[in-house]
Amino acid sequence: MKKALEKLYKRYNRREYVHPDPLEFLYEYEGTADKEIVGLVASALAYGKVKQILKSVRRVLDVLGPNPSEYLKNVRPASLRKSLKDFKHRFATGKDVTMLLNGAKKLQKEYGSLNEAFAAGMNGDGSTASAVFKFAEKLRGREMADSHIIPRPECGSACKRLHLYIKWMVRKDDVDPGGWQGVDKSKLVIPLDTHMHKLGLALGWTKRNQGDIRTAVEITEAMKEFTPNDPAKYDFALTRLGIRDDTDMDAFVRECAGEEHACPNG
Repeated sequence: MKKALEKLYKRYNRREYVHPDPLEFLYEYEGTADKEIVGLVASALAYGKVKQILKSVRRVLDVLGPNPSEYLKNVRPASLRKSLKDFKHRFATGKDVTMLLNGAKKLQKEYGSLNEAFAAGMNGDGSTASAVFKFAEKLRGREMADSHIIPRPECGSACKRLHLYIKWMVRKDDVDPGGWQGVDKSKLVIPLDTHMHKLGLALGWTKRNQGDIRTAVEITEAMKEFTPNDPAKYDFALTRLGIRDDTDMDAFVRECAGEEHACPNG
């Protein structure tokens, strides 16, 4: 299985295979301060049809301008609210995005950066699961109590979009841009969506049918057997299975099991 995972990683963990993915927006910015704001927006809106996701993220980034971090620090709440009043992305409204950005602005002011705000919630040997809980709580505040744009870890949610965001900001390779300090990539939790859950079941990494944080942690622990210091290493490559026309998830599963007729595109 490790051999099959490595082959998949070498084949698909490349910048050229990112589009169409909201991650691509982070490549447009040089500084970590800007990337962490862009990444927060891109991950928060990463649900629904990818074409609409990209369109919605671009709409928000057009408001934030070329230096999102500085813009957010200096913009007046009323001005931000007015700029996004007509925004709509599935269930998310301009009000939701405005509250998200105001939450980020609050953490910028209190901690200096979103990086420091998240790192402050890390516990010694613990994974990022508990830190995500604290980060979401800080980011949400009272105003966002009923908004879905920030998930609720306390309800057992896998918090896929937040764990995706943290992975983008912590890992650094040909795909993940990295930039955050004080968060060890060995503590990352896999961003669990329906696709990854199905794959985890097929590969025997979990037997749980509920796609919650317990399942995400279980799959992450299984992946640590292959890369203990970087359990999220194969996440991007694995998510290409079933997305790209030149991949075959069933063939990959057979290859991992050591069966013949392995995936010809691996």
